[in-house]
Amino acid sequence: MKCSISEKPFGVFDNRPVTQYTLTNNSGMQVSVINFGATLTRIITPDKNNIKGNVIFGFESLDGYLQNANKYIGSIVGRYCNRIANAKFNLDGQEYNLAQNERNNNLHGGIKGFDKVWWNIESMEDDCSLKLTYLSKDAEEGFPGNLYVEVVYSLSDENSLTIDYSAVCDKASPVNLTSHCYFNLSAGQHASVTDHELLLFSDEITELDEGNIPTGLISKVENTAYDFRNPKPIGKDIHLLPGGYDINYVLNKQAGIAAILYHAASGRVMEMFTTEPGVQVYSGNSPEGSHANKEAFTDTTYTAICLEAQHYPNSPNEPSFPGTVLRPGSTYRQTTIYKFSVK
Repeated sequence: MKCSISEKPFGVFDNRPVTQYTLTNNSGMQVSVINFGATLTRIITPDKNNIKGNVIFGFESLDGYLQNANKYIGSIVGRYCNRIANAKFNLDGQEYNLAQNERNNNLHGGIKGFDKVWWNIESMEDDCSLKLTYLSKDAEEGFPGNLYVEVVYSLSDENSLTIDYSAVCDKASPVNLTSHCYFNLSAGQHASVTDHELLLFSDEITELDEGNIPTGLISKVENTAYDFRNPKPIGKDIHLLPGGYDINYVLNKQAGIAAILYHAASGRVMEMFTTEPGVQVYSGNSPEGSHANKEAFTDTTYTAICLEAQHYPNSPNEPSFPGTVLRPGSTYRQTTIYKFSVK
């Protein structure tokens, strides 16, 4: 059998049941997803000694996610991930005012983004996949038009987790979707990712102002703490950055591969591939919740790292950035792959 899919109750949200679905491949790797926020709750992979563990931050029940609702833990983020400055943009001659949920900015879709809603879910055992769908209605969090979103999680026997996104709309709207997983390849054996080695296929970052909004300038990473063009421990230069890493890397166009994360003690390796032009690197700079399961991580900083495939922050207000406007008749598409192995 190519794949097995199991399910179990996970809680209740808005008077509707939340279910956890678990995909298991022939290699014994497991991926669990719930239909609250289309959230990844577990990724179980073996280490170099074939001891399996959960390599993402997660909770044992829905309560943990509700109590830490503004951490976006493992969830799909939208309608627009990352920041839109001053929570507004102009499109086709009209100004749209969005929900403000980070000072005066719109962050990760607003007060009730895609991470805080109930998704329809369908399992597809023949493809070892889970398909989740959501209809974001016109004016939700201030965004124009009805947007129908589909996210498919697929697990291969080669221990690759593929996330395929697609969306269509009936009115022009910016769209920028991502998965907000917190990775720690030690599977909870080490309370920090500062010992993980990171390699990024990127020579540049989008420069930020004091409010974490892109200035519109693209800066070289050479001779800065942001330089991961060669593998280095995440903790090597983190002390040089107030608060740690939280920035968009401009991916090298020819690469395809975005990042490689390696944890020497466990031997686990995670390769990240994406069709997106950028990846947000966030080093878990604030405590990410105190109710994590024991396979996850402690209530400290730098417990995990997010590698979020995306278009650039604030693109609706930066004409020089790659466009994010989806129009009727077109389809938004993105594919991001996390491939796990050991060495």
